[in-house]
Amino acid sequence: MPSLNIGVATYTLRLWKIDETIALLQKLGIQYCSLKDSHLPRNASPEELKAIVAKFKDAGITALSCGNVGLKNDEVDARKAFQYAKDAGIGIMVCAPPVDALPLLDRLVKEYDLKLAIHNHGPEDKQFPTPYDAYNLVRRLDKRIGLCVDVGHCARGGKDPAKAILDCRDRVYDIHMKDIHTTERNGRAKEVGRGVLDIPSILRALVKIQFQGNVGFEY
Repeated sequence: MPSLNIGVATYTLRLWKIDETIALLQKLGIQYCSLKDSHLPRNASPEELKAIVAKFKDAGITALSCGNVGLKNDEVDARKAFQYAKDAGIGIMVCAPPVDALPLLDRLVKEYDLKLAIHNHGPEDKQFPTPYDAYNLVRRLDKRIGLCVDVGHCARGGKDPAKAILDCRDRVYDIHMKDIHTTERNGRAKEVGRGVLDIPSILRALVKIQFQGNVGFEY
């Protein structure tokens, strides 16, 4: 049976410094992560970005993605974000763009050879409330534009996360794994296993599609 890259989205540890975060991930035996800008600053130099990623790597923790990065329909702004991920040497950028930025992003992923993983943020998100809203728009664009499926927000949006992973399998590049106390709109984060999501079905779906990205636990 194929294994999954069980990791952490370091947004979870956004109040912790880099060394503290690394120490905790090592204590837990975590080998993968998605780096949030609290640990990978957007204003850092290319040398600083590479050094941070290397510091995690030297500690046995591989950054499989970075983000979530907010994007605008503005080429200057978008290029800064793409260059940020490129300078860090991370091949997948989790992002939250507006729909009207997709033509621009379709062009830039080819130029930078970088994968995007569009994050769904639940019913409050007017752009991409569920993975399907992103998938239906990007499936005709360059293959480097895909999804970060946030399973909690997906369920709050009225969709089964496991089914969404299977239905969108060819564009699923990152996962935010969590649990929630209810699948209603007001669902709040819970420790995984203490909420209402069918976590085993989500993991089975990821194994079935042979998912190779970061299964990033986020709280």
